[in-house]
Amino acid sequence: MKERVKQLIFVLLGLVLTSVGLHLLDIHQLTFGGTAGLATVLTFLTPWSWAVLFFFVNLPFFLMSVKELGKWFTLSSFMSITAISVIRDGLTLLPTVEMLPWLAAIVAGILIGVGVTFVLNNGSSLGGIHILALYIDHRWGVNRGWTIFVSDLLIVLSAAFLVGWNLALLSVVTIFLASSIIGRYKKSPIKADAASTYQAAVSPGSDLKTPAK
Repeated sequence: MKERVKQLIFVLLGLVLTSVGLHLLDIHQLTFGGTAGLATVLTFLTPWSWAVLFFFVNLPFFLMSVKELGKWFTLSSFMSITAISVIRDGLTLLPTVEMLPWLAAIVAGILIGVGVTFVLNNGSSLGGIHILALYIDHRWGVNRGWTIFVSDLLIVLSAAFLVGWNLALLSVVTIFLASSIIGRYKKSPIKADAASTYQAAVSPGSDLKTPAK
């Protein structure tokens, strides 16, 4: 019970740090990757709202999460996404903090990197690309930081074609910093929170093997 409370505190702290980082990006008209960034790109190409697109973009990843990472991990991730939406909206009520765009990109990258690391390392995720990164990390041993970086980079480059390159390049700096932190300070939340599902997947006769560390 004590360990669960500790994990919850770190997840909440991670959500706050990530929300502050994302809010800082929004103030300075910078962007980020992940399913939130992908949904933003799709709003330029379709008549659908961001909320609808965000739901449908995340849906395949949650289906993957239930099947491969366990229902409790998936539920925790869903609750984290809900919480970060509430926290981020609440930050708009606070006074706006402005700084040079390049400094905002660096500060946001550090905040998001540390925040997401806290969330991922304590049995949850922010959905979408983070779920995919955890799955690829466990199945093929590919560092989740690289998966997140490459995915986010592609999303930001797509946005650059639609809204311009100057701010997109600063956004890449944010993504690089955040992904570097996520990949450097990683530990697996899956064994602790989805042990039964994952162990069943790697049992004799299964084609899903735990990669060598």
